[in-house]
Amino acid sequence: MANQMNKNLITISREAVRKRGGIVILPLKEYQKLYEGAVPSYYLKGKEAKELDKLVKEGLRNHALGKTRKIKSLKDLE
Repeated sequence: MANQMNKNLITISREAVRKRGGIVILPLKEYQKLYEGAVPSYYLKGKEAKELDKLVKEGLRNHALGKTRKIKSLKDLE
């Protein structure tokens, strides 16, 4: 059993920690919450919200009808 536990250890060199100014280890779900919170949220109201809703509906409809295409970069739109 003790041998099994040693296989699950993670070794991080002091030099790597020093170069990076420290290290943080946390559960994936907590990281995801922090990551999502780092992106600003914008809430539209009134005319702007309606226009965006209309644009999204139109895009989803076009996608469902097969009127969209995959592109590799924005240059493909020219």
